Amino acid sequence: MIPILSHQENIKQDTFAFLKALNESDYSGEIAKSYADRLAVATDNSVYQCLPQAVIFPKSTQDIVTICKLAQLEEFRAIRFSPRGGGTGTNGQSLTNDIVLDLSRFMNNILELNEAEGWVRVQTGVVKDQLNEYLRPYGLFFSPELSTSNRATIGGMISCDASGQGSLVYGKTSDHVLALQSVLVDGSVLDSQPLTAVDLIEQVERQDTVGAIYRQVIETCDSKQEQIEKGFPKLNRFLTGYDLKHVYDAQTGTVDLTRILCGAEGSLAFITEAKLHIQKIPTYRTLFNVKYDSFQSALQNAPFLVQANALSVETIDSKVLNLAKQDIVWHSVSSLITDVPGRVVDGLNIVEFVEEDAEIQAAKVEALAAQLDALIADKKAGVIAYQICDDLADINRIYGMRKKAVGLLGNTAGSAKPVAFAEDTCVPPENLAAYITEFRQLLDDHYLHYGMFGHVDAGVLHVRPALDMCDPEQEKMMRRISDKVVALTAKYKGLMWGEHGKGFRSEYGPEFFGEELFTELRKIKGAFDPNNRVNPGKICTPIESSDQLVSVDAVKRGFYDRQIPVKVRESFSEALDCNGNGLCFNYDTTSPMCPSVKLSSDRVHSPKGRAGLMREWLRQLANNDIDVLQLESDLFAGKNASVFKKFTNTLAKRRGEYDFSHEVMEAMQGCLACKACTSQCPIQVDVPTFRARFMHLYHGRYLRPLKDYFVAYVEQYAPLMGRMPDFFNFFMKMKLTASLTEKYVGMVDIPLLSSPTLKASLHKQDITEFDLAKLQALPMIERESYVLIVQDPFTTYYDADVVRDLVLTVKKLGYKPVILPFKPNGKAQHIKGFLDKFAKTTKNTAEFLNKMAELNIPMLGADPAMVLCYRDEYKHALGEQRGEFNVQQFQEWLLPRLKGKAKASKDKQFFLFGHCTEKTAEPTSSGDWAKIFTHFGGQLSDVAVGCCGMAGTFGHDAGKLADSKAIYSLSWEAEIAKRERAACLATGYSCRSQVKRIEGQTLKHPVQALLEIL
Repeated sequence: MIPILSHQENIKQDTFAFLKALNESDYSGEIAKSYADRLAVATDNSVYQCLPQAVIFPKSTQDIVTICKLAQLEEFRAIRFSPRGGGTGTNGQSLTNDIVLDLSRFMNNILELNEAEGWVRVQTGVVKDQLNEYLRPYGLFFSPELSTSNRATIGGMISCDASGQGSLVYGKTSDHVLALQSVLVDGSVLDSQPLTAVDLIEQVERQDTVGAIYRQVIETCDSKQEQIEKGFPKLNRFLTGYDLKHVYDAQTGTVDLTRILCGAEGSLAFITEAKLHIQKIPTYRTLFNVKYDSFQSALQNAPFLVQANALSVETIDSKVLNLAKQDIVWHSVSSLITDVPGRVVDGLNIVEFVEEDAEIQAAKVEALAAQLDALIADKKAGVIAYQICDDLADINRIYGMRKKAVGLLGNTAGSAKPVAFAEDTCVPPENLAAYITEFRQLLDDHYLHYGMFGHVDAGVLHVRPALDMCDPEQEKMMRRISDKVVALTAKYKGLMWGEHGKGFRSEYGPEFFGEELFTELRKIKGAFDPNNRVNPGKICTPIESSDQLVSVDAVKRGFYDRQIPVKVRESFSEALDCNGNGLCFNYDTTSPMCPSVKLSSDRVHSPKGRAGLMREWLRQLANNDIDVLQLESDLFAGKNASVFKKFTNTLAKRRGEYDFSHEVMEAMQGCLACKACTSQCPIQVDVPTFRARFMHLYHGRYLRPLKDYFVAYVEQYAPLMGRMPDFFNFFMKMKLTASLTEKYVGMVDIPLLSSPTLKASLHKQDITEFDLAKLQALPMIERESYVLIVQDPFTTYYDADVVRDLVLTVKKLGYKPVILPFKPNGKAQHIKGFLDKFAKTTKNTAEFLNKMAELNIPMLGADPAMVLCYRDEYKHALGEQRGEFNVQQFQEWLLPRLKGKAKASKDKQFFLFGHCTEKTAEPTSSGDWAKIFTHFGGQLSDVAVGCCGMAGTFGHDAGKLADSKAIYSLSWEAEIAKRERAACLATGYSCRSQVKRIEGQTLKHPVQALLEIL
């Protein structure tokens, strides 16, 4: 039996008092102090883990002023803070054991745009892609590019002075920051921008913290100008922490404190607003994908490509390429990066040209193409082929693959995973090939596997050695390699942190800067934050402070994960493999990735958040000597707690008895089980799978709500009710029935049964009845004209017209449809965690479908969620016992059977609104439908939308009704409103149900529109 699980550690008394006082002040934001909330921000995209005391979500600059001024009271002087944006840092920049100030939830507004002067003013919680989506209609963009652009905030970009692809032309974030508004730890507001003459004198003469900062910065830059010039490498990506090189211009007498704040990693102040330089989107863009016989060839050839006046040169090694080929992302680029017959592509350089003038662009492209042709003909430089791409959508697809490469490196087999700790080293580009040779030798000497990609034009290469951080000895190896990489980058006149900041690598700062310059950094830190209360330990500490810098030896996720038995870690790899890359925080509302976090902006309700809770839950079980695998086995064997025991446990829960399991359960209940995470996440974190396992275990201790049974047993009662649909619909239409169902069952908007039934609607059609003996007696050649229709409870009993039209379409195409007897699929049981029941359902149904598969007749299903359940959940539940049966979707079956020439195109235009699970599990689905419609003279376009919000029965849960409708409004509502409803199609039963509920009109299934065309 699972025991009651507690907090790992309680909130400190002074923090608790501070939060209470803050709540009683005029502070308008939110405060989160549950264990789940704290765990959600205890990690980032690094290997480290720090549990904060609380998380504060301010709504305005004034809220942060209130926080800081309250913290000046004597009883709160020990409280410290760390700002946080997207949480995408690879070195623990925003991690803390103190209080997190998260600006991403509320401070994410775009405040002002000035097209004429080319600037935009934003709150720093704005996500980069959010900003560029806003700017796109104006033909403008914020240029610094980075792989995490769909979840990285402007504040995070400023704090780490982020840059990426195209930095030779576009520079770093700091090159585009015109002004900042920040709050100092004493509550003062600092407005910074380049100042000279009277304006500067006015600031210098202030007798407050702002004046002290200006005086210290000028003194440091004046007195140490020579050391700064000599000590700072001439690198495009050079990050110092505090940018002394650019903060002061001695010739003009200009001081720009934004340069100190950019790259300071939140260690000086809380940056709340930014005025940013923006520029025109290039008119012409062309991409070369240059293929090489080795990665070394790609590296050595990069300077040649840079000389062609390219915007950027990005490189990818064969390991990353092969990982991409195994990922869902590859289907989008496979035609753009084709194999070379008879050759192995072991390296790839992606070269981009941008121009406003078409002739100049064409000349650049032609020149490089001619040079590459010559290299290929002469068999030089390792170039074996290239492809040119100038379609914007295709260019974005290639960069989408390149962006995902960071996460793909984490999706390797085995316990050793590529780890970010020395992955953004930077050396002068001319030294890169030699440097990498030594770096690779260093890793090879330690027998480590690794993948490489990066920005060779800037001398930055991302290298992630594979380490098992649950192994204490390999954790020590991380330290040894870090020390050697620091020395190696120094040898080649570079540095260890070329792109991703210092974070827990701050301990190497003194070694790099030298004592004299590092002392000046400490003086500046002291001027901003004399008591070391803002992101303490990062970059440097004040001279007056005895606090130590953070270290690469800090506590890591692996310290906690290794407390979980190896067999449990392997069994729950869908959660334990999460490396925190944060792709599940994707801002784009048209992306299917995790609708619950898009709606709530709550990191707990994300795949990463849920995975973190799951691994902590498993750790606590292990520390309570609970064998979770044995517990699961016992539950499957029927060894369950008594109903009385569950009842008393549930009463204790209602009385407020704390159990960490309740926090985990709350997070799991917010999941729509859409399964987008299983393919959209590069690590393939699979929340629905471990969610179902958790719910099964949880309800071994606590009673289930009635609605769980209502959902899970739909395949038992729907066929019975379906025999008399009019009788049951009479009662279902009553307001009293709906009211009682909502009050006592917790379900709303229960759909009506189909009337007439499927059987009645096909009564006058010449449809072959199912007769196994007759089908078995058919010669094999005759079986090729038959198709077996696999029923599911939702379309058969609640949307029978779809199944009827599927049958009629199959017949219209010249085949003989046969409807198989209804067999439960079990999807609803899985969603609600009835895994013991699901196991029996899958076994029985798989046996039946395998028997049908012996007929060698294709089997089709109408609903994508049900069909894909046979491929995914059945595989998890049954393993090899699943058998070889294959239930196809209509388009999968028909596409390879299309014959003859396509018919002339008709005016009739249709629009496909895809089902989340289908789009992510079978990404070619919409394209397959489009090809089919084109063949028969129709036109079908895919509509970019996220989740509809129904997600099976999620939208029928009374407690989730508001969330369900809000998710619909994120993307579906506007796209549906743009089009005639009759032209809108949806494959998913739940999607059609949601549209019917909200819009009052049912969408057709694509097969119904196809039947019209036929």
